[in-house]
Amino acid sequence: MASCLYFLLPAVGGYGLASYFLFKRPHILHRKKHTAFRCTHISHRGGCGERIESTMEAFTHAVDQGTEMLELDCHLTQDGHVVVSHDENLLRQTGNDVTISSMNLEDLPLYKERLEVTFNAGHSSSGSDRKFALLEDVFQKFPKMPVNIEVKEHNRLLIDKVSDLVKRYDREHLTVWASTSSSIMESCRSRNSSMPYMFTVSRGLQLLLLFYSGLLPFVPLGESFLQFYLPRVFNRTYIPDSSTLQNRVVVFLIEKLTMRKCLFEHLIKRGIQVHLFVCNTEDDITAAFAAGATGVMTDYPTLLTHYLRSHTHST
Repeated sequence: MASCLYFLLPAVGGYGLASYFLFKRPHILHRKKHTAFRCTHISHRGGCGERIESTMEAFTHAVDQGTEMLELDCHLTQDGHVVVSHDENLLRQTGNDVTISSMNLEDLPLYKERLEVTFNAGHSSSGSDRKFALLEDVFQKFPKMPVNIEVKEHNRLLIDKVSDLVKRYDREHLTVWASTSSSIMESCRSRNSSMPYMFTVSRGLQLLLLFYSGLLPFVPLGESFLQFYLPRVFNRTYIPDSSTLQNRVVVFLIEKLTMRKCLFEHLIKRGIQVHLFVCNTEDDITAAFAAGATGVMTDYPTLLTHYLRSHTHST
């Protein structure tokens, strides 16, 4: 036993020292990523706290307020149009229990006149524009604006059409593949590998495992963005279906495990941007930047703009 320890302890110690050294200096093993843009101000669903979510009015308002990235979700109509919408089923957004995939574009109902803000329960948004937007309309109107596209369904035709639109408008460098599902992300990447992409849920868990095991400095990472909930939002009423994520002890443990500034600093040194969401109060925005985020995603682009103008932060 003593002889085993004689060899084991130096090996473990050497591994720990090498891991720490390379963790602080990732450029030794990894070439830093250089994305075409760096964004601090990101508008969730186009800034759905100030205008009806995912409408052209919302996107225009967010851009006018100085946002640096639009976040949106896409679905495919029955007649093959890529529609910007968070939900596939339109009951929450329109009051009609129908799916986008079952309807032609011209038959889609209008958004409700007032729509509750998902991440700010009890508050609603309104606007003069209640029509569902096309992804192509967003690309046409904002040719230089980075767009984060979340694909929620494993629909290869949808993925193909999104990729085709991205290529047609020459914005592969400005458009990010996003999905929580690794299988969907694999399909997105196989269809268009030129677009930068984010960590999925399983890849995020792998990232934490690599971090806590000390292996992270030795492992290459293909992702260019880490997007994650600010844990303090979990115990609020806009995640009603997950009682576990409303438990203060669970949230505390998640925060301690995930909000590791040294981890974020390592990723940033490797050229990976860290976005925390959905930050709808000044306190949440402050907490996100204090944790080491390079960017914040919000439903209230005017609030975030005012915050950035009146506060200094390091990213």
